[in-house]
Parts: sequence; structure tokens; C-alpha cells
Amino acid sequence: MEELGGPGGGRSSTAGCVRVTTRCAVLLLLICICQAPVLAVSPVVDGVPLFPDSNIWNTPVDRLPVSTDSSAMIATIGLDRTLKADFGSGTWDGGPIGIPFVTVPGTQPKVPIEFGYADESDPGPYPIPPDVPREWGSDHHVIVVDRDNGLLYEVYDAEQQYDGSWHAGSGAVFDLRSNALRPGSWTSADAAGLPILAGLVRYDEVASGTITHALRFTAPETRRAYVWPARHFASSLTGARYPPMGQRFRLKADFDLSGFSPKNRVILQALKTYGMVLADNGSSWFLSGAPDPRWDDDELRELLDVPGSAFEAVDVSSLVVDPDSGEARRLGPPPFPGYASPFDLDRDGRFEDVNGNGRLDFADVVLLFNHADLIAPSGWELYCDFNNNTRFDFGDIVALFGGL
Repeated sequence: MEELGGPGGGRSSTAGCVRVTTRCAVLLLLICICQAPVLAVSPVVDGVPLFPDSNIWNTPVDRLPVSTDSSAMIATIGLDRTLKADFGSGTWDGGPIGIPFVTVPGTQPKVPIEFGYADESDPGPYPIPPDVPREWGSDHHVIVVDRDNGLLYEVYDAEQQYDGSWHAGSGAVFDLRSNALRPGSWTSADAAGLPILAGLVRYDEVASGTITHALRFTAPETRRAYVWPARHFASSLTGARYPPMGQRFRLKADFDLSGFSPKNRVILQALKTYGMVLADNGSSWFLSGAPDPRWDDDELRELLDVPGSAFEAVDVSSLVVDPDSGEARRLGPPPFPGYASPFDLDRDGRFEDVNGNGRLDFADVVLLFNHADLIAPSGWELYCDFNNNTRFDFGDIVALFGGL
């Protein structure tokens, strides 16, 4: 019998037959006991995924190169300025801390809304409930998710009128099932022309132990430019040291997280893996999140121990599939010794064609099983997370086998 453990076949041996037969028996037994479905990894709000798995917001950037202007941009934002949670519990200056949002059913009545920047806004009516939470402070954002139709409505500088209608600076509607971006040069409810909700830190996901998307932050001086996936700038400054809207930053891989609380480690690990997107003008390194009475404000102050010098700008240009789409090209793991590069057959971010022969077959399962010890040390867990538990374990081999 041909042994399946090596590239291009192998030598015949009784021992090889016994090893493969034993492994197959173990796999079949586990399939019967604990086969796990492959689920979406998009962040979810009230049962609604926030954009497809392939969206740039939901794409890791920990393996991407550093931007050539990284040092200059970090210095402009502030090497010694520190990260700050611009969200929390309780109130500050008379109002809730953070950017709130609400979900509504598809039957929510829509109300008229007029925009100051109507030429760059999606026209109403919008399904804004009378008691909708509105961001405290100057920006007055209103964010509503239609959970039945998968639509996100975001409004900037929103003011309810006496007759129940609304007036606002700008507004945008995003199809959460789509990777479509706004038209080029258009704003949204955010200066960068991006969705706000996609980048908020939310208590429920932090409590779950993982954040699977990029976060939103602000900087005081930005460039008269935007980079993918942003669509709009809000500055007259042109120097390369000023970061453009949409610029992705990440926490450096060697930044020590051991001294932080478990919840803050979740936030900081997300900043290492997914990074954060410059989305608006504001204070240096202010990280956006949703208010929640369960936040511990004293605990969140630990984030002030993270200096700007701990970040680096990331070049995401290699992920662009189409400059007018938020779909991101998934970077895969390098090939196993002697094989072709793995391939993501269904573009879900998991590389089920382990041996790179253009199809999923039993040889992929065997190769993954034989070289399982290489996955974690090489940082390939997300590429082989076939059972969607955010790590690589034997259940992933079982799930891959179940897909044959």
C-alpha cells in the first residue's frame, strides 16, 4: 500500500499501512462523536454578522509589512501619548461614555431625515426609533441595525425634530451582507467614509474572550488623503508624516500583555492581530467603543500604559482585491515541506486544500494530521481553524475530514 505521509507518494510497507489505517480509524471514531460544523467568524451583533468574513475589517494584519512612513506617522500622532478607551460605564460630562447603537426589527417604522451633506448621504427615511440612544458630546452619532434585513444605518450630528423627523449632517446605509464600499470621495457618518459599528469595542465580545475585527481610533492631525478601504479625507495637511484616513495600525507583536487584566488583554490582542483603523479627527490614540454599564472604568484605565511608540503602521495594499470593494485577499500559510502552497478553496479564510493540489481530498486530512505539530509554532492557527474555535486542535482535523 502506498504510504500517504510524504510528497508525491512514498514507499510501500506494512508498517506504513498500519499507521495510516490506525489514524483513519481514530478519525472516523471522532467524526461520529464530535464532528463540528465550520461556522462564520464575522463579529455578530444580535445575530447579525458585521460584514462577510472576507471583509477587510474582519481580516488579520499581523503578518503584513510595516508601512514605509510608519515612524513618521507614529511620531505625529504621539510617541509618548497613550492609548485611551473612549468608552466605559457611567457618565462623563453629563452623558454616557462611548458611541451607542441599537438593533431594531425589519418592521421598525421609518422616519424622514434631511442631511446637510445630502450629496454624499444615502437618502431617508431611516428606521430610527423615538427612544434611540444618541452619542453624547459634539458628534451626536446615531447607529441603528435592522437585524431582519441586515442593514446598518449610521447618522452624524443627528437631531430629532418636533414632528418626529430628523436632521443630520450626513448619513450612510451599509448592507452588512456585502463588501461594497461607499462611492469614492464620499463621507459617511464618519470622516473616513467607513462604517462606525464595525470598529467599536463591545463588552459582550470582550467578555467572550476574543475580538475578531479591527478597531476604530482617532488622531488629531490627518492627511488630505485616504487609503483603502477609506473613501474620504477631512484635512488640508499634505505632508507624509500625517496619517491618511483609513490607515491601519497594529500593536507590535513583542509588546508584553502579561501585566494587563484579562479583559484588556482581549482588546490588546485584537490590536496585535487585527489592528485599528484611523477613522476620524480627534484626540491621539482614542479607541472607540460602545457604552455599557458592565465596563469597569478603573480597569479600562490600564490601557493608558500603552504608549504610541508601541504601535506601527501597516501596509494593507497586498490585500486589495478591488479598490471599490472591502473584500480582502486572504494571505495563506507557506507550504508544508515538499508540497505546493495551501489554497483556500471557498475563500472563507481557511486553507482546506492543505497539500495545494487544487482540491480537498483525504490526502489533505492525512497531511494536516501528520504535521499538526507545525501549526501552532508557525502561527498558522487561523488558517487551519476549521471548527471555528479560534485555535488549532484535533477538532480541526475532524472538521476537515467531515468536509470530504
